[in-house]
Amino acid sequence: MTNPLLTAVDLPSYAALQPEHVEPAIDALLAANRAAIEQLLATDIEPTWANLIEPLEELSDRLNRAWSPVNHLHAVQDSAALRAAYNACLPKLSVYHTELGQHPGLYAAYQRIASGPEYAQLNPAQCKVIDDALRDFRLSGVALPPEQRTRYKDIQQELASLSAKFSENVLDATQAWTKHLTDEVQLAGLPESACALARQTAGQRGLDGWLLTLELPSYLPVLNYADDRELRRELYSAYCTRASDQGPNAGQWDNGPIMERILALRHELAQLLGFRDYSECSLATKMADSPEQVLDFLNDLAHRAKPQAQREFAELQDFAREQFNAPELEAWDIGYYAEKLRQHRYQLSQEELRPYFPITRVLPGLFTVAERLFGVTIRPLEGVETWYPDVLVYEIVDSAGTRRGRFYLDLYTRPHKRGGAWMDGCLARRRLGDAVRTPAAYLVCNFTPPVGDDPALLTHSEVLTMFHEFGHGLHHLLTTVDYLPIAGIHGVEWDAVELPSQFLENWCWSREALDELAGHYQTGEPLPDELYQRMLAARHFQAGLFLARQLEFGLFDFRLHRDYDPAHGARILEILQAVRQQVAVIFPPDWNRFPNAFTHIFSGGYAAGYYSYKWAEVLSADAFSAFEEYGIFDAATGARFRESILEVGGSRPALASFVEFRGREPRIEPLLRLSGIVA
Repeated sequence: MTNPLLTAVDLPSYAALQPEHVEPAIDALLAANRAAIEQLLATDIEPTWANLIEPLEELSDRLNRAWSPVNHLHAVQDSAALRAAYNACLPKLSVYHTELGQHPGLYAAYQRIASGPEYAQLNPAQCKVIDDALRDFRLSGVALPPEQRTRYKDIQQELASLSAKFSENVLDATQAWTKHLTDEVQLAGLPESACALARQTAGQRGLDGWLLTLELPSYLPVLNYADDRELRRELYSAYCTRASDQGPNAGQWDNGPIMERILALRHELAQLLGFRDYSECSLATKMADSPEQVLDFLNDLAHRAKPQAQREFAELQDFAREQFNAPELEAWDIGYYAEKLRQHRYQLSQEELRPYFPITRVLPGLFTVAERLFGVTIRPLEGVETWYPDVLVYEIVDSAGTRRGRFYLDLYTRPHKRGGAWMDGCLARRRLGDAVRTPAAYLVCNFTPPVGDDPALLTHSEVLTMFHEFGHGLHHLLTTVDYLPIAGIHGVEWDAVELPSQFLENWCWSREALDELAGHYQTGEPLPDELYQRMLAARHFQAGLFLARQLEFGLFDFRLHRDYDPAHGARILEILQAVRQQVAVIFPPDWNRFPNAFTHIFSGGYAAGYYSYKWAEVLSADAFSAFEEYGIFDAATGARFRESILEVGGSRPALASFVEFRGREPRIEPLLRLSGIVA
């Protein structure tokens, strides 16, 4: 039987890939790679870019091309058999990568290239590959004594398994809970789109009536619109206690012990490498210079945001009491009365906007925005195999007609698919002799699917999400860097990765851009100017509360890793409470277990790095201000952004790329203005 993971193909064959292929393929590739590396180092020939770096890149690429579709399917089309195969391979991959990072022969070979005569002849991007590799060797514990190297390897192996288990627990807990309704009275207040989705979900499972789930397209409308307070409380309780010791499924899929263990292992790993704590270790590959700089940044924003957040919450409480005679607001009341206040103040609801954002208009509009900004053309690709029938495939070509990349678009929520939205690499750009292999990306969202014969209708918030992930995609796909470790998003400091994604969101507020991507799904009527003006007026509604919440996440994550004390354990809820006392305005009930589903930091790569969203937003807001100066679709400014930011990938420090584009270092004022935070 031919194993599709070992077959050289252009793009993955998802139909042919079966769970039983996974472990044999990974075992074979790991064995072949290990043998090839030893063969590379067995010669006395002086190591060079051509005889060492390029062959190593080929080995890495071969392994990544086999693992990437497996990792992707585990996120979007999970099954018990695939999960078992995935988890069987995780420790093997962890051990392999740790071995490479601790390989004294490889480390010595890279050092010889860095200190030898060839280094001066290499281009700056090649030097960056070597410099990053030497840094990563050190961060992998290559210089540690043998016993500590072994311990490092064991820690990394265990962390890989724990992170996967954390994510699986969140997925299982999310999908285990449903609420079946047969009395339409309980749906009072819900928009028709939410009712239709609930009806469709029930029908798909052979039920009458309506079925509510904890997937966001089902959950959020209940919290924001349902008149039935008890229904809101029930869904809030189920959602905010997922994978914990509380709530309707208390103790099942509980991530509490996993979080404790992850934090202990991260701290131990950091100290093995000579860092005070994991926050210092995390910053070794980021723009921020020190934990103190990060904390000062977050605390400064908190100081600016909290007074405004307090005023906004007081306004909400007064409104709910005066207009609805509401009792003291609980956590499950906030979204409901906030939506009432938004409608009262601006005569605007997300549901009123939804008919103007059919996916059939948003997608072509998004592509037109990218085309006008960056001089590319985006067109559909037919006949490309996908993992689900409604997945779309496109290619990006430049003005010369050269393909720059391809991407898959998986838009809608469904069972066995991880929640949230993300971009991930399928293939990275790479030079192969005289040819260049173009990159490919996965763009994944969890929007409300089409209901009946109508196209999917997006909220404006979902349009923002679409633009955000596409910004990540352009960063990966438009790179002109030919070296795998620094092509596209690879090698970019983590606290700069969000720059292109957050940057592109700004076009969702531009009248000129909205004319491209908004039109009534039935009539084609453009977004009325009167409705647009109300949308703009409401843009910064409760901006202080939103920023305070984001800073709560960032400070909690950073302090969780900065303040870890082995003698006292993780103190997760204690630290969370301390952060809330500092920055929060809204306090959830004691039984809320938000950390237990905080996948960003426990399984998503943002450990001691959630601050990156706000850090990168300083860069993105300042970058966008250039377009405010020269014109929202100014071709020259768009070309500069493409050339200075998108195309260079990780071939140089992110700050250097920003300075080249903006002509100076970043300023915080554009972020405060675009975020609606008053001085």
